[in-house]
Amino acid sequence: MRDKPLLLLMLAWLLMPVAVAAQGFAGLGTTAEGFSVPKPGHALSFPADHGPHPDFRVEWWYVTANLQDQQGNSYGVQWTLFRSALKPGEAAGWQSPQIWMGHAALTTPSHHFVAERFARGGIGQAGAIATPFAAWIDNWRFAETPSGEGSLIDMRLTAGGADFSYDLGLLAKGPLVLQGDHGYSVKSASGQASYYYSQPFFEVQGTLSVAGRSVAVTGKAWLDREWSSQPLSADQTGWDWFSLHLNDGAKLMAFRLRDGGDGFISGTWIEPDGKTRALSRDALRLTPLEEAEVAGRRIPVKWRVEFPEKGINLVTEPLNPQSWMSTRFPYWEGPIRLSGSHGGVGYLEMTGY
Repeated sequence: MRDKPLLLLMLAWLLMPVAVAAQGFAGLGTTAEGFSVPKPGHALSFPADHGPHPDFRVEWWYVTANLQDQQGNSYGVQWTLFRSALKPGEAAGWQSPQIWMGHAALTTPSHHFVAERFARGGIGQAGAIATPFAAWIDNWRFAETPSGEGSLIDMRLTAGGADFSYDLGLLAKGPLVLQGDHGYSVKSASGQASYYYSQPFFEVQGTLSVAGRSVAVTGKAWLDREWSSQPLSADQTGWDWFSLHLNDGAKLMAFRLRDGGDGFISGTWIEPDGKTRALSRDALRLTPLEEAEVAGRRIPVKWRVEFPEKGINLVTEPLNPQSWMSTRFPYWEGPIRLSGSHGGVGYLEMTGY
């Protein structure tokens, strides 16, 4: 019965949201009792913060990429590693309270390929280390090249599932970006928050395998890093999250956390040189324009994103409206194209629908 502890831990983790279904998407509105919580004024430290934070309840390493082949055909790639703690701290071997989940996806205009994996900490099957940086679950891997020292500059990203895989090189052409107030990102009027930083300046070159066909691609990628213990308030049911690459080199991150009312809106404006400005709900407008029937529900797949002070008035349209992640906690995630005041590309994630 060597695997019995794993089965018990996995069962507890998978059932955890059932008891807190009214407290946010995937149970993320649960209390943080016993866990560390983000605090304003805390300075993020690199490369240490590229690695895991086992005293916090939840954490993720999240990569999205907008890609094109030599014929101009568009693709999207997602790679995510989630860590969820049953209790604070780490332990060796089967005593580890850390549970890991990986999501990988490849999107084309006509197909959305999805794969999901589960693992547990303590035995090497999944994890992350800060120096040289690596995050992995089984043979899915996001890691620095051998010369890396925690800078996240020269990276390789690999994953795959039924009928798809990818092997991509990512080279950072700009600095890390601290979201919110120097990395302290508030998520609700009542003060829930996370630590959050990004690397939105990756240039990508590599290969996709789609239904047995190899495709050379180039493009742009965005890494989001976030950890917390109570990122949602009890009345928040999900979020709409945008990461946008404008054609003039600027970037925009914006999100709306839904609460049955106006929601909580925040974001970051990123200049081409990496200088940032935190944006409040008064600076941003996020307006759903058009819905689609997706997995038996109505999803707002077309949006208007406005930042009037900078003359930003964008319309986002999905590469594939059916970009549904049919995973343990299902959600919509896919590449988008920008029109209006600026052209560009990006990614949209919508949870809780």
